Amino acid sequence: MAFSADELRVLRRALALALHPAPLPADEVRECLQLAGSVDEAIREAGRLRAFLLADLARYRTALPGSATGYLELLQDALAAGYRPQPDDLASLRSLRHLPLAAALLARCQGIAERSVRARLARSTAGPSGAAVPAAPAPRTRLTALPGGRADIKPARPAVPGKPAPADDPAKDRPVPTPAEAFPPRKRPVPPGERREAS
Repeated sequence: MAFSADELRVLRRALALALHPAPLPADEVRECLQLAGSVDEAIREAGRLRAFLLADLARYRTALPGSATGYLELLQDALAAGYRPQPDDLASLRSLRHLPLAAALLARCQGIAERSVRARLARSTAGPSGAAVPAAPAPRTRLTALPGGRADIKPARPAVPGKPAPADDPAKDRPVPTPAEAFPPRKRPVPPGERREAS
């Protein structure tokens, strides 16, 4: 899209106004509206030309192989306008790959198709906010000590080989249970004959 010198002046003024809002005279407002209308019309015209180009491309593709020259030229124009090749285009180019231009266009279209597939896959794995969803579970959050908690912890003493690791300080305040407390003796069952004698 090309702008004339007057249109560029109006566009520059509109951009400056967007950065630093200020009241405009009526004639400048009218010029901005006219420029906006011209841009809208150019966009609509570009859409119409694109539709005609794609319709011609489909007609030439249907008439292959007799229309190979016209089809390849139209495909070049369509790609320059941002057209993404369809599976029918790739199949048609494969059938024409004996032509140097068709072989070059096939390589170009395959590259465009691969990038398009990758972009679709990236969008499909994106979350609602647009951030990519991790394929594996996220690592667990690192635990941090509460404020003041780490200051009270004394450094651990290194373990001596062959000796058990020293117990923590809180364990020293606890009484160590005796074996009888830890493993109370079980009462032996009395045989039935002895029960009768005792009674």
